[in-house]
Amino acid sequence: MNLEKNKIPVSVIIPVYNVENFLVETIESVLTQSLPEIELILVNDGSTDGSAVICESYQQKDSRIKYFSQNNSGVSVARNLGLSHATGEFIFFLDSDDTIDADFLKTSYEVAKQNDSDIVIVGEYFYKRMPNVMALPTCAQFIRLEFLKKYPDIKFPENIQPGEDGLFSHQLLALTRKISLNAQGIYNYRKHENQNHVKINENAGKVLDTIPKWFGILEDFYTKHQLFKSHALHLALFIEHEPFEFRYIAMSLNDQQKIFLHTIIKEFMNKNVFPYFEKKDKKHLSGAFLYFLETDDCTKFDAFYPQYLVEREKKRKLYLKLIKFIPIKSIRKQLRSDIVKNFER
Repeated sequence: MNLEKNKIPVSVIIPVYNVENFLVETIESVLTQSLPEIELILVNDGSTDGSAVICESYQQKDSRIKYFSQNNSGVSVARNLGLSHATGEFIFFLDSDDTIDADFLKTSYEVAKQNDSDIVIVGEYFYKRMPNVMALPTCAQFIRLEFLKKYPDIKFPENIQPGEDGLFSHQLLALTRKISLNAQGIYNYRKHENQNHVKINENAGKVLDTIPKWFGILEDFYTKHQLFKSHALHLALFIEHEPFEFRYIAMSLNDQQKIFLHTIIKEFMNKNVFPYFEKKDKKHLSGAFLYFLETDDCTKFDAFYPQYLVEREKKRKLYLKLIKFIPIKSIRKQLRSDIVKNFER
């Protein structure tokens, strides 16, 4: 691997908030990478435990580390602060309670350089979702700094969580075709009771209050870059994935919350997507989402959805059974892969 002289290949940015039990392992996973020429930026977001002491200790013993501290302002502000100080050729955002395997940065950097990429999508799961990837969590985003600097208005949105990483990546994915894949990158995701996504159902009202802000950000972005026509499918897939699948389907909502979310999703799609949508692109949307958009009563959708899941599973099993009769192994394998992919959503 050829590294550019006097240039840091990768800046890893870690926002830190009350993770003293996990932080040492997270930092060590970065410092022991097989690509040692890195910059690690730690941003303490007003921690009240021993996280700041851990950050300061590591900064003193490793010159690759930059440390910043701010009043508690949220993960988006912390990531944006870290980004403003980054000097690496590529950027990776790591959560402070997770770890990365030893070759994560090296393999991602090699893929980026070989393909002259603005974005490398990291991880086998996201590799399988190509080509219609409409958003990424931070663990799957390996981004060229110069590409980010071309669009200084695209930042992690403040006061929005969850969904801040999806909004950030969705905009970037719409602005470049120089996207490659690194299925070898292994991200070790730690599950524990204090994670934000674990508490989403406890704060459903607060989460729903941020969705109109999502829509405002998307409208401004698509208008500024004149992308409504060229990227209507990209936008539709994001709306299906984030506010529909992750919020309406996955969250425990009361009747009033369901009506609210159903109404604003339909209004957004009718205003900003369907006027530019090509009929052939509807095949990329699930039958459930299309029915959700067609019905005027979300209670009808709620009655429809369980049976939809049953029928979809029957179809999946039937298709997998039928391809067993195809004599050519390579064709069977490809069809099986296509079926699994199509029925994942």
